[in-house]
Amino acid sequence: MTVNELSRMEDFSPVVLADADRDIDGVYIGDLLSWVMGKATSGDAWITIMSNINILAVASLTDSACVVLAEGVTLEEDIKNAAKSKGINVISSQLSAYDIALRLSQAI
Repeated sequence: MTVNELSRMEDFSPVVLADADRDIDGVYIGDLLSWVMGKATSGDAWITIMSNINILAVASLTDSACVVLAEGVTLEEDIKNAAKSKGINVISSQLSAYDIALRLSQAI
């Protein structure tokens, strides 16, 4: 599944599609940024409720396919612009992290 395909699924919305053709190879859920840096792997869809600028650094360091913002979390405009300039995909959903992971595990 690609990031673009995920962004078009029911209950998901694109926030930033900087590299929409990127493949999603796995799923990682976490909000402790230092833990995510050590555990997430390249190609993961990283599910989080964090919304500060540091998520972009972690997504870049882990080479995440995308950041999926759970539970209706939104990004400020300056963070969206930074994600675009850094080539980081961001998707949002009103679903819980658990429900997002279930959907992704069935789709990839």
